[in-house]
Amino acid sequence: MSNGNGGSEGPAIQAIDVVKLYDNVTRALDGVNLTIACGEFVALMGPSGCGKSTLLHLLASLDITTSGRIIVNGRDLRSAGNDRFRRQEIGLVFQLHNLLPNLTAMENVQIPMFGTGTKHAQRLQRARELLAEMDLSDKEKATPPRLSGGERQRLAIARALANNPSIILADEPTGNLDSTAVDHLLALFRSIRDEHGVTILLATHDVHVAEAAGRIVYMRDGRIVESSQPEGERASKGK
Repeated sequence: MSNGNGGSEGPAIQAIDVVKLYDNVTRALDGVNLTIACGEFVALMGPSGCGKSTLLHLLASLDITTSGRIIVNGRDLRSAGNDRFRRQEIGLVFQLHNLLPNLTAMENVQIPMFGTGTKHAQRLQRARELLAEMDLSDKEKATPPRLSGGERQRLAIARALANNPSIILADEPTGNLDSTAVDHLLALFRSIRDEHGVTILLATHDVHVAEAAGRIVYMRDGRIVESSQPEGERASKGK
């Protein structure tokens, strides 16, 4: 797999003084500033309700800011026509994998490729390659209910990678997995970042999960309160 969309020469993600209000009262985000470099693996950590999911939805252009700016690969997301941009540049992974239960693994992976001009044979080849990368080659014809939790989440990652996105946004992707499946999934995220240069922002409330990233950004009450590298990452950089 290669990151076919590239991106701009600047940061992959910039949030500038971002505020998000719901019902013109509830302040879900309160002046968020965040810069993520291309190819960085960042964990967004904080308790439930702190604004992690809201920020990811804004970065994915699933919602718009009340005020402030979000720039992804040089594109200001306040502009129109972001559906195609999102499909090309951003892969989404959720805690609830959102797979279609009546479709096979092969069919689920192909869904993001529809409407992109990708030919049938190319979709099949791409899906087969991604399932192999996720250790799911023997599950091509299986439907999600026949897969384990870890297999379903790996299938969701394969689907997120279908269009060679430059950025993966993952919202609590390990929340329903056992410890073995969590470690397997984190290894996959690191491999995707290291081998393909994909930028990853992963929201979590789990310290173990956050420590797999190259940087941890802490959120509380709709604000970013701290940013640091995990100890293991600092130690490896210091050698």
